[in-house]
Amino acid sequence: MSGEPNPSGSAEIDRAHLAQQRYRVPRGGRQILLVRHGSSVGPTLETINLGELTISDPPLSEAGHAQAAALARHLQGERLARLFVTPLQRTHQTAAPLIAATGLVPTVIDDLREAHLGDWEHSFYIHAEAGHPLLKRMFVEESWEVLPNAEPMEHFAARVRNGIVAIANLMEPNETAVAFAHAGTIAEICRQATGSRAFAFMAPENTSVSRLVINADGVWKLRSFNDVSHLGYD
Repeated sequence: MSGEPNPSGSAEIDRAHLAQQRYRVPRGGRQILLVRHGSSVGPTLETINLGELTISDPPLSEAGHAQAAALARHLQGERLARLFVTPLQRTHQTAAPLIAATGLVPTVIDDLREAHLGDWEHSFYIHAEAGHPLLKRMFVEESWEVLPNAEPMEHFAARVRNGIVAIANLMEPNETAVAFAHAGTIAEICRQATGSRAFAFMAPENTSVSRLVINADGVWKLRSFNDVSHLGYD
């Protein structure tokens, strides 16, 4: 009878469930989880030399290590095939708990290191705390090049793209990988995937997860940005 309850739920609900299935990466695509490193100790004398560049290389803070542990627990349910880091130690330290949990061997991708800040490379946070006027101008103009001798935007964009292409070339179709990188780098990847303004995705949070899908035809799609649910924020 029409008045009898549907034991499996209403017909409308059944149809709704069938109408839109959960998202799946398109056949032949590759998914890259972009993870910003955990919180670092801030200004430090620690550096790393990469070619002609001397780059600031601070380690994680105590909070950063806690964030990394929470992230590892969060990602253990993912079917991760590969893991990537940059040359900078904060990405290695952030990846360490996940490496211990999964046994994945990290591959270093030099091109995904942070934007080089020129004369401010070792003093950016000092200038920021002092409210230096160039910092405001940098955000208004949405360009690293406002800072003296900073990496040109065009160069930064090209090397970041090279880094993602290098990762995609190391992956098999239908695989998911995780790449531990930096705020500016992730923002630039998201910009390229969406065609947005230069700084539209600036400042993803520490250990946030953003999902990039590279379709079989090479087109980039941003599936999500700045997921920090594993940190228990309100």
